[in-house]
Amino acid sequence: MAVKFGDLIYTPETAKGEALSKVESHTPKIEAPDKVKAGEPFTIHVSVGPHPNKVEHSIRELHIYFYEEGRPFNPVHVASARFAPGITEPELTLKLKLEKSGVIYAVAYCNLHGLWESRKEIKVE
Repeated sequence: MAVKFGDLIYTPETAKGEALSKVESHTPKIEAPDKVKAGEPFTIHVSVGPHPNKVEHSIRELHIYFYEEGRPFNPVHVASARFAPGITEPELTLKLKLEKSGVIYAVAYCNLHGLWESRKEIKVE
């Protein structure tokens, strides 16, 4: 029985059972302004945790995407990072320039508890 890949990604809204206890420590946190000016750079910061950072249990990857309103094919892949357990913390800081409003998505991968998604809407003025 094949499962759609999207059905394998946990979110705070869809987590059930044992996954409910993992929401706070596994869901990426996106810090970004609610509104930005078209074409002007702004900073976003994405982090996960507090979360263990050991070889046997750690956040190994973060992927950032942008869903742009009106774009025929979405999302746009913005950035990815891989993290070495015990050495690097799962955090990214990026500068973005947007022309249209949309949604930033962050997906974190925990080697024990799978994929976790969060999102933040950004309005472009």
